[in-house]
Order: sequence, then C-alpha cells, then structure tokens
Amino acid sequence: MTDDTAPRDTAPRDTAPRDTAPRDTSPRDTSPRDTSPRDTSPRDTATLDLGPQTRVLARLAEGVGDARLADPTPCPDLAVRNLLGHLTGLAVAFRDAARKDLGATTDTAPEAAVPDVGPGWHEELTAALGELAEAWRDPGAWTGMTRAGGIDLPGEVAGAVVADELVIHGWDLARATGQDYDPDPAALRAAYGLLSAAAEESDRDEGMFGPVVDVPAGAPLLERAVGLSGRDPGWTRPAHP
Repeated sequence: MTDDTAPRDTAPRDTAPRDTAPRDTSPRDTSPRDTSPRDTSPRDTATLDLGPQTRVLARLAEGVGDARLADPTPCPDLAVRNLLGHLTGLAVAFRDAARKDLGATTDTAPEAAVPDVGPGWHEELTAALGELAEAWRDPGAWTGMTRAGGIDLPGEVAGAVVADELVIHGWDLARATGQDYDPDPAALRAAYGLLSAAAEESDRDEGMFGPVVDVPAGAPLLERAVGLSGRDPGWTRPAHP
C-alpha cells in the first residue's frame, strides 16, 4: 500500500514556479509603447499640404482687377486692397514661422497697421503663397515652438491657424470680388476644427475672431466655418456701378 501513497504522486511538478513565472504578467502589455503620442503627433497634421489652398487663393487674386481694389469685403474696415495686403503679410509671416526664422515678420501683430498693396501686388502675393506652402512641407515646421503675430505657439497649432486664415480669407476675397469659391477640402476641415474648438472653449457667443454667427447644423461645412469665424455666410457685395 505504501506504493499507492508514495510522494511521487504528489510531486510539486504541477505547481512548479515555472507555471507562475512573471512571463504572463510581464510589463510588455502595459509598456509606454501602447500609450505613445503617435496618434496626436505633429506628423498627423503635417500631412496637410497647404499647396492646394494657396493655389486657390492665387487663382482668386488673378481675378481681381484694379477697379475692385477699393470695394468692401466681409472683413470690417478692410477694402479688397487691404485684404490682399493682409494675405501677403500673413503668407510671409507664417512662412518664416514655419522656418523658425523669427524676427520682425513674426513679431508684428496683424493689427499694428492697416495693410495695403503696391503696383506689383499680384506677383508679390503669388510668390509669398508659393513660399508659404513650400515652407510647411518641411516636417520640422510642425514640431517645436514658433511665433506668429507676436504670439509664441506650437508649430502644429501655427499650421492649423494659417490653414484657417487661408480658407476664411479666401472666402472673404471671393465674396468681395464676385468669384466662385471651392476651398481645398483638407484645409477646410482643419479650419473648421480650429474654429469649432475655439468656440467650445470660450463663451458660445465668442469665437476666435468675434461673435459666432449661428448657422444651421445641416449647412455646408464652409458656411459653418464662416459662421464660426464671426462672418455672415449670406454676406454679398454691394452692387458695383
């Protein structure tokens, strides 16, 4: 009978430490790799190529004759010539912000002076828009800190801001000069995202650029972005003599 109750049958082999070794609960499952910031990194935003939207603006500018330079725009107190001057200035400022070339162009607030254009404004604006798009194709533009309008901000935020500027001011220019407007879809989505986030973080009646204009939820995305920018999507230019 001693054979039936021998210790061999109750050997600790079944409960050996090998079965409960830390391999099953190793830190690999909860390592930082699973919570890395890849989903929200500037690389995701850097896929936004500003080139399509800058080309839209350049085409709009080509359709503006000197006879329209004094016409009003949806921007209060800015005529078409001032809007074009603002676009030229912001293209240069955000080009330098992308390059991290900080100085007078990035330190000056946009309201410091009323912008204007000179005789060669077509060529100047077109060149500045092209350089702007090229500067933001560098992945380094979307990383680290930079400055625009005298404000320090992350590169990825600056990229979203300039996308918004290009989209909304493109609408301003198109409406002021009676041209059709079809913004780049990617730039429009970026602009809407920036404007809607700003409206949510502030009082409902205030957006980034003034009181939000209510627009039906089912309205086209461009109209909703325009309303968030403080503009009336129904704005039309006065009849031109």
